[in-house]
Amino acid sequence: MSTKPTVLLLGATGFTGRLIAKYLSAHRDSASFTLALGARSKARLDAVVAELGLNSAVQLRVVDVARVEQVDAAVTGATVVINAVGPYWTWGTPVVHACVRHGVHYVDLAGETEWIKHIITTLHYTATKTGAMVVPSCGFDSVPADIVPYVASKTLREVSGEQVDIDTSVSAYKLQGGVSGGTISSLITTIEQIPANARQAAKVAYSLSPAMGPPLPPPRLIYRLPLPDTGRTLTGAFFFMSPSNRALQLRSWGLLETAAATDKTQLRYGPTFTYDEFLVTGGPLRAVLITLAMAIGFGSFMISPIRWLLRKVLPKPGEGPSESTMTNGYMKITNITTAVTSPHRAAPLQVKTVMKGKGDPGYSLTAVMIAEAALTIALAAPEALPATGRTGGVLTPVTALGDVYVERLVASGRITIESAVVTARSREGKKTV
Repeated sequence: MSTKPTVLLLGATGFTGRLIAKYLSAHRDSASFTLALGARSKARLDAVVAELGLNSAVQLRVVDVARVEQVDAAVTGATVVINAVGPYWTWGTPVVHACVRHGVHYVDLAGETEWIKHIITTLHYTATKTGAMVVPSCGFDSVPADIVPYVASKTLREVSGEQVDIDTSVSAYKLQGGVSGGTISSLITTIEQIPANARQAAKVAYSLSPAMGPPLPPPRLIYRLPLPDTGRTLTGAFFFMSPSNRALQLRSWGLLETAAATDKTQLRYGPTFTYDEFLVTGGPLRAVLITLAMAIGFGSFMISPIRWLLRKVLPKPGEGPSESTMTNGYMKITNITTAVTSPHRAAPLQVKTVMKGKGDPGYSLTAVMIAEAALTIALAAPEALPATGRTGGVLTPVTALGDVYVERLVASGRITIESAVVTARSREGKKTV
């Protein structure tokens, strides 16, 4: 008789950890896997069990992620580990080391490009030898940025019947949600604990990619995205998550390009591909004001006395948005992906992809995204996953999980993804081919 796969959630007593535990415990596939919850405090684990009304089948593991022997004992026997213990620069490395050492798969919520670069450098090769799939950034950082160009590329291939190289892919984010103490703690850790040279190295274009591509679009005060099918233009501001999102997304590009060099059937975006994104604001003046406000706000975190003050007034680790904020939150990402001009077409093919989610993007929807990432690994047949993921290594949601993951996100009922080739409208409002 086969043993059910085990999904181990570390950080189950934290704000986001409790959301993930709640989602997994009530999952439609809950009978197909064993859920294990890990945290430093047995009393707090018991409180989560009582709060969520979990049954005795849920395993509890007391583990301090700073103690190697406890981490080793906790991950042994797990199929996949969900690590919700951040900041990852401080607490993440021992967990990844243990998973790679034991050939256990791993997913997390890291938006810390500096740390992801570190684990790529130190653990990617070893993970390919043990077969461990290490997949950071499986939450709102940075699933939408990774998934949407992938879906658009597949749409182009399906329509044309062949590989289509992409010129540009641009995503416009419209959001409503809150912020937690864990996010603020990660930002402060980046400033106070990560060496300046590591921060600088992470800012370099293609810092996470195994290949170099064309120059990337620079930051701007105002962003605009024309929508070919409606004639409208979305206007917006610099998106504060863009640096980490784009770095992760371009790792997908690099891994796919590298794989395609030896396997011509491999989906790829092409050598000219560039990705950009922004936050929809409504009008140009508002876009400028929001971009400047973000620059001032993040700049203030660089000043030690202001950080001290912000620690006093902003949410603490373990705190987060209200239930109302999370319920009423949403995300809508509109992406236009444009193919390289073909001599056989009067105009380049363009794909419009829209990804929507019900709930706070950074918390409610993040719990869905990371849980479904873990379950994709735990429950999917290995041959159903992309070839880029089956060999292990430090990967991305797209290169590790592929179509199975996209299907699971949609099947959750919380996320929709629509993608189609679109044509432009003339000034009279008619489509032009």
